[in-house]
Amino acid sequence: MGTVPAPAGRLQARSEAARLRSHLDGGSDTGATGLVLSGLGGVGKTHLAADYARTALTKGKIDVLVWVDATDRAAVLEAYAKAGEVLCGADRRERDRAAEMFLGRLEAAPGRPRCRWLVVLDDVADPGDLDRLWPPPHPHGRTLVTTRRRDAALIGAGRPRIDVGTFTHDEATAYLVAVLGDSGAPAEPARCAALARDLGCLPLALSQAAAYLVDAGQGIDDYRALLADRTRTLVDAAPDSLPDGQKAVAAAWSLSLERADRLRPVGLARPMLCVAGMLDPNGIPQKVLTSGPALEYLALTRARTQPDGAPDTHAPAGGFAAPTARDAALALRAAHRLSLLDHMPDDHVKTVRVHQLVQRTTRDSLPAEARGHLARVAADALMDAWPESELDTPFAQALRANTAVLSSVADGADLYTDGVHRVLYRAGRSLGESGQFVAAADHFRALHEKAVRHLGVDHPDTLAARNNLASWQGEAGDAAGAAEAFAALVSDRRRVQGPDHPDTLAARHNLAHCRGEAGDAAGAADAFAALVSDRRRVQGPDHPDTLAARHNLARWRGEAGHTARAAAALAELVQVQLRVQGADHPNTLAVRHSLARWRGELGNPVGAAEALATLRVDQLRVQGADHPNTLSVRHSLARWRGEAGDAAGAAEALTELLADQLRVQSLTHPNTLSVRHSLARWQGQAGDAAGAAEAFAALVSDRRRAQGPDHPDTLAARHNLAYWQGEAGDAAGAADAFAALVSDRRRVQGADHPDTALTHWEAQSWAARATGVGVPGVADRSRLRRWAATRPWRKKAARS
Repeated sequence: MGTVPAPAGRLQARSEAARLRSHLDGGSDTGATGLVLSGLGGVGKTHLAADYARTALTKGKIDVLVWVDATDRAAVLEAYAKAGEVLCGADRRERDRAAEMFLGRLEAAPGRPRCRWLVVLDDVADPGDLDRLWPPPHPHGRTLVTTRRRDAALIGAGRPRIDVGTFTHDEATAYLVAVLGDSGAPAEPARCAALARDLGCLPLALSQAAAYLVDAGQGIDDYRALLADRTRTLVDAAPDSLPDGQKAVAAAWSLSLERADRLRPVGLARPMLCVAGMLDPNGIPQKVLTSGPALEYLALTRARTQPDGAPDTHAPAGGFAAPTARDAALALRAAHRLSLLDHMPDDHVKTVRVHQLVQRTTRDSLPAEARGHLARVAADALMDAWPESELDTPFAQALRANTAVLSSVADGADLYTDGVHRVLYRAGRSLGESGQFVAAADHFRALHEKAVRHLGVDHPDTLAARNNLASWQGEAGDAAGAAEAFAALVSDRRRVQGPDHPDTLAARHNLAHCRGEAGDAAGAADAFAALVSDRRRVQGPDHPDTLAARHNLARWRGEAGHTARAAAALAELVQVQLRVQGADHPNTLAVRHSLARWRGELGNPVGAAEALATLRVDQLRVQGADHPNTLSVRHSLARWRGEAGDAAGAAEALTELLADQLRVQSLTHPNTLSVRHSLARWQGQAGDAAGAAEAFAALVSDRRRAQGPDHPDTLAARHNLAYWQGEAGDAAGAADAFAALVSDRRRVQGADHPDTALTHWEAQSWAARATGVGVPGVADRSRLRRWAATRPWRKKAARS
């Protein structure tokens, strides 16, 4: 009784179907009385139920099948009354009595002939509609429910819920290939696979896409271009005649959204889905959706009228109170209960997942002006949730992924209105700080191109994008190229903003830093000396930027060989930092770190280690155990303990540090690679030259993969590998390795770079040791060890 939907074309063998059969067919043994199939509209719940019902009836597993279109209580009562008329002789016109007789007929009773029945309640919209209308438990009866709801009221003893998802990618691809092939349309598997990804493997969307392709005679590439066109909506991608009486994809969720908006807190589900619709479908942190900007948007756009424009009778007379973070979380639960999204509050990183076509439908429903405002709201929400220090790596990755999606779905100018939205800068900086230097440079290269297009070449934000691009270009290993880019930027900033503008001074700061990284430590020191003078004049002697320039001036004077001057300058600067910014300011702690290093370089490793041990205590108290600065201090402390004569203790401390680095950051993060570099070095100094060579061989491989073969840190690892290879007894192999490295350093860093000159000296020294002619003396070997101690992981200069 009731009309079972026609079989779906090319029904796929799905895991949910197997679970359905296993549960209902084995109910006599397990005590199962029913099952609830729940999921987003369009995932194929009805087709799964219909296929099971037809199969059960055809194979004689049931005697009575009652199919109910359960969209509301009246429809359920009408279907029950009709069944009561057929099975019990009830008067269908007395609907409630006839329905009651039908339900009574389903009950088990002594002496009553065995009747195997199946009642399918299809598309239950509200659990309350089934109050006192549930079929009774019966050893030979089953109740199968399909619904978009996930309310606890639908689940009962012996009636669990199966969440029905989309097709797998393989299922979706196979479906398109089969359906298009049946229609004689081109069905190349690779193109079908790409279209399946575009449609998020949603069965309803796949069915309608196939119908559109057949009706329009278009190719898959053209259809994908139509989907990607932001000026078109999903309605434009639907066929004129929908197959199997389907609703259009764009309309499939309208009822669910309306009902979600009626759940408490009233009127928040729709605007919440709008915000989520701009972000990553694969995972949005709840902290973003409950942020201040998100709450302001919910308050601004909260539904006060029904979809037809009539007054909303659910709204209180005095209007709604401002929504709280708890209200926002409850709005997510409301949308979750209607299967419009998946809300997993125990996962703080990917709390919310939304199908990409639900997102697209939500965005399509908004006018262009509202979408632009929404894009900026989503960007503000991401920025509000973004921590300054990224100690939670998965959370930072999720924020970057959400920013990338927002950038792709926002209209061109939405995030460039009155300037580049700061979340785009933050996402690029996050990439770089996570060690993805090349990706950060690529990000800012694309950002600069868009800024030029929307804002012009001389806009301050366009120049800021150039500044970031050059910075990460340098971090990626191209210090000379970065210096060249900064020189051009300084010239343009002087022309556009003036010589004394803070941004011009910042560009000079970065130019000086890159000159030093490119090998010209003396030139960097001279540039910082001039910058300190100008910052004092323009910003004052106690300005943080002036203090940062003094810090870098000391560093590069030390790198240029003026160790005593560097230490004296930093000792003076510490006192200024204490007066101006206080003992616990991160900049004060950073200057203390540098001062300890240069005192150690002056020949007092014990004093350096003692100063760093004290600093470590303060770092732990101020910034915490997992902060990168705290880990860096531990790194330095291990080094100077080794320099003071305890190589084994240094190796042990670095082993402990490496475990913490791996917990906080990845195996190939630059900071982790630096710790591995130092650990290998002190392992060798402690007497295990072969172990050091083996560790450096692994490090070279990882640096090549993570940073590229020409990055200075990769070259430094090769340098140390050659050295410990020689110390392990293979002097000839070391000489060959150094000779090859000399060639690469000349190509990458230039013949006059200090590292190139030192590597050339190494090649000659190890060649002499291999032949026994002119073996290097103790002084030469001491020089090599000093180089190995400082070069591989020296702290980067502070940048504006």
